[in-house]
Amino acid sequence: MEAFLVLEDGRVFKGKALGKVGISQGEVVFNTSMTGYEEILTDPAYRGQLVTLTYPLVGNYGINRDNFESYEPHLSGLIVRESCSSPNHRQAEENLSTFLKKEGITGISSIDTRALTRHIREKGSMNGIISSAGISQEKLLERVDQIKKIKRMLVDEVSIKKITKIAGPGPRIVVMDFGVKYNILRQLIKRGCELVIVPYNTSAERIKEFKADGLLLSSGPGDPRDISRVVKEIRSLIRTMPVFGICLGHQLLGMTFGGKTFKLKFGHHGGNHPVKDLRTGKIVITTQNHGYALSEVLPRELEVTHKNLHDGTVEGIKHRELPVFSLQYHPEAGPGPADSNLVFNEFLEMVNTWPGDKVGVSCAR
Repeated sequence: MEAFLVLEDGRVFKGKALGKVGISQGEVVFNTSMTGYEEILTDPAYRGQLVTLTYPLVGNYGINRDNFESYEPHLSGLIVRESCSSPNHRQAEENLSTFLKKEGITGISSIDTRALTRHIREKGSMNGIISSAGISQEKLLERVDQIKKIKRMLVDEVSIKKITKIAGPGPRIVVMDFGVKYNILRQLIKRGCELVIVPYNTSAERIKEFKADGLLLSSGPGDPRDISRVVKEIRSLIRTMPVFGICLGHQLLGMTFGGKTFKLKFGHHGGNHPVKDLRTGKIVITTQNHGYALSEVLPRELEVTHKNLHDGTVEGIKHRELPVFSLQYHPEAGPGPADSNLVFNEFLEMVNTWPGDKVGVSCAR
C-alpha cells in the first residue's frame, strides 16, 4: 500500500505502508545506530517523534520484548529503507510490521532514507506526517503546518504515575523518572541498589522522606524548559546527597545551577558518537538521543568534563565541590556501545563515601 512522508518545508517522500494504516505526525529525526531498533522503538526519549533509521535493513532479528527499554513503544512513527518481513532469530516473537500494527504505529518503508537524512542535516529537524490513509499531499501539507501549534507535555506522558520500589541489599537510590530507560535501572539493580522510582513532579520534601543515599535524574523526551519547575525541587536536594544526571537529567542539573540550554540543529541520535573525557584525554564511543544541549557558558560552580568531538557540545559536567555530576550521553547503552557502563560505579563510589556533612555549599538561586 502506498504511503507518503510529508515534511513541513514541502519535501515529499513516497514509499510503502508499514505498520498500522493511518496517519502519524511529529518531529522527524534520524538515528545512526546499526542495531538496536527494539530499544529505539521503546526509548521514552523518542516520545512524539518520527524516527528515521539510517541502517538500510531493519527488522531482520524480529521483536523480542526482553530487549525493550520501556513498557511500550513511544515514537509516533517509524521510517526505514527496508523492513524485513521474515526475521531469523531464535528469540523473535513477531516481525516488525506486525508489532507496529498491534501497537497502533504508522510507519513508512521503501524510501531513500539517505536522502532524507541528508535533508535533515542540511535543513534541521522539522515536523512531518506519515500517511498511508489515502489523503492527498495537499491536505497533508496543510495538516503538517498545524503540528507546531500543538503543545504536548512529553515528560508527563512517559513518567511513572505512582512511586515504585525495587528491593536491593545496597544503597537506596531515588530515581526521578523523566522517561527512564530500563537499562538505567538494570545497571543500578545489577550493583545491588535499592531503588525508589518517583514521578518527575514529586516534591523535594517527599523525596527526602525516603532518606536516600543518592539521587539519579533520568533521561527523557523534549525540551527541558517545559518542565523547568522541577529545577526548584532538584535545587532543594542537591546539597543533601550525591546526584547523577543522564541526558535530560544532565540538562536539568545544569539549569539547577543557572546554566542555559539550546536546541540542536538536528540532534544527536545514534550509537557511534565520539566523546572526549577532558580529565583523562580518553575518547569513548557513546549512545546518544537528545535534541537539546547545555550551553558551554556555565556558572563557576560547574566544570565541563566531557565534550562531543562532532560539534564540541557539552557532554558532561561536575560540581567543583559537591558529589554532583551528569552526562549528556547514555552510559547505560541500550542499544550499545557499552563503553561507559563503569560510570555507574563512579556514582556509587560517591554514594558510599559521601559523609553527608557538606550541607551549605552554594547553589544558584
